[in-house]
Amino acid sequence: MAVSVIAAPSQIDASTSRRQRLLGWVRGDEVGPMLIVVGSLHGNEPSGVGGIEQLLTGLDGDTEAIRGDLVAIAGNLLALEQGCRYQVRDLNRCWTDERITNMRQRAQREGLVAEDREEVELLEMIDEAIAAARGPIFMLDLHSTSSGGSPFGIISDTLKSRDFACHLPVPMVLGLEEELQGTMLSYFGDRGLITLGFESGQHDDPISVDRAEAAVWICLDSAGLLTTGRGPIYQRSQQRLAESARGLPRFLELRHRHEVGEGDGFRMEPDFVNFQRVHTGQLLARDRGGEIRSPVNGRILMPLYQAQGDDGFFIVREFSSFWLRLSRVLRRARFDRIVHWMPGVQRHPREPHTYRVNRHVARWFALEIFHLLGFRRHGVDGDKLKVSRRPFD
Repeated sequence: MAVSVIAAPSQIDASTSRRQRLLGWVRGDEVGPMLIVVGSLHGNEPSGVGGIEQLLTGLDGDTEAIRGDLVAIAGNLLALEQGCRYQVRDLNRCWTDERITNMRQRAQREGLVAEDREEVELLEMIDEAIAAARGPIFMLDLHSTSSGGSPFGIISDTLKSRDFACHLPVPMVLGLEEELQGTMLSYFGDRGLITLGFESGQHDDPISVDRAEAAVWICLDSAGLLTTGRGPIYQRSQQRLAESARGLPRFLELRHRHEVGEGDGFRMEPDFVNFQRVHTGQLLARDRGGEIRSPVNGRILMPLYQAQGDDGFFIVREFSSFWLRLSRVLRRARFDRIVHWMPGVQRHPREPHTYRVNRHVARWFALEIFHLLGFRRHGVDGDKLKVSRRPFD
């Protein structure tokens, strides 16, 4: 089967050496799914784009063939050129309906800051790809961290996203989407794309590039784009990631996030790495207010060792895959249709698929039960917790 690489002349500026946004569009003759891969949405995370470029080079002469479409896109071009996380604002916290509607309605782009312009261009390119899709659409967002340690996946807890992620032999973290507002994956996940985030390792570690490439190969297979089976490149990719995550739990959930504010003077204690065990009361960091100690037992995730960023660290805790199997059964049986029968739970009067939970009444494991049924925390409404059903679960 022939594989064609579609160029995008409009994205190439011959007068400059600046990287083009469309890294490649591999379109198979056979109709099939689409995998959109975005690398380096943060400019100080070059391994995403590096891994994509390695994969595209390998595809050029490899015997593996593609059905459907692989669309490879570079994220924050200006920040990538400068080697910083972002210029004005975090490009992975800007994806909200209100902001995007406002930007789309502007006839001109005057008044847009650097990340606004990057987001508009990304939106236009992703919209163009979605319009050309010939099957289900998957999205893989490649990142890296300022600390060392194992690579890992970040998934929104939908059954389709779980199935997409399950072939990656690395820890999978659930619950981050509830804490991080305005991420690109949340925005497109709420529009029906099947999404997965992948953190490949430390920013400047060369192995992070190889891990990012390995993740794309595995996701090509998981999404159904490989036509000739799992060849040697796929097997090497599996082995590379499995070795990097040896001995770590398969599934973890978020238990705590430490948010950093401007002027806090946050300083992480040295030498923490992803998934290192921490215990309650352990000194983790310092800021202008003094010592910051762990509030819970667990494993530390993404400790902040860079100047930009508003997440000091996360703490996650492993859990049994039994709960994922149970939630699959409950969701397929549509138990979500009777949650309003629970004491202290009411339908939201204005927002569809959303409920208000009085935690003084529905006290015991209320949020955990809603998680099993496919809901996510959606903020607060007065003194009540808001939970909403994911639209495409």
